[in-house]
Amino acid sequence: MRPERRAALRGLYAVTPGEADDARLFASVSAVLAGGARLVQYRDKALDPARRLDQARGIAALCREHGALFIVNDDLALALAVGADGVHLGREDGEVAAARAAWPGGLLGVSCYDRPSLAAAAAAAGADYVGIGSVFASAVKPGAVHAPLEALGEAGRRSGLPVAAIGGIDESNAAQAVAAGADMIAVITALFAAPDPRAAARALSRPFEPDERSHVRTQPAAL
Repeated sequence: MRPERRAALRGLYAVTPGEADDARLFASVSAVLAGGARLVQYRDKALDPARRLDQARGIAALCREHGALFIVNDDLALALAVGADGVHLGREDGEVAAARAAWPGGLLGVSCYDRPSLAAAAAAAGADYVGIGSVFASAVKPGAVHAPLEALGEAGRRSGLPVAAIGGIDESNAAQAVAAGADMIAVITALFAAPDPRAAARALSRPFEPDERSHVRTQPAAL
């Protein structure tokens, strides 16, 4: 992976909640980007395809304005249609190698749950980063399998790729995930359900700041 591409895969990774109100969704995404989110993933399981296309286009534009990466959850066709930077795939979202063949230049993230062994397979198939979680109890997926913090570092060592921690991350535990090996922290509730999403994003971005040397292992290179 090119150094500048790897450096971009670091920091606060905002994952959108299902939201039918476009204005509210765009305002919240704008706020978390202003607060420091470096990546945004559009995730919606309920709206019809036309509405999802409109929302994805709107968020893609906001990410471009803020210089952040835009990732689409599950849907490679939608990611391509809106000019996203990449797509994130779970275990039921298609073969990683097929997605890489269909989109050679796109960023490809792969969920590896609590199994670092899957991270090595994802890397071999062409992934750019892997997701590990749920690292803490998750309000979004209360039944999700628990991934110990140690799995973050192991996934990075096995794959050689950046690792995104997900599940139950908030201001109280974000630094623990970063110290354990997370290059990114993927957050939904602690951002989008916060009274002030911009302030929440600032707080969740602090473990990645240079002065947080006690929590962060390395700092990203300038893009």
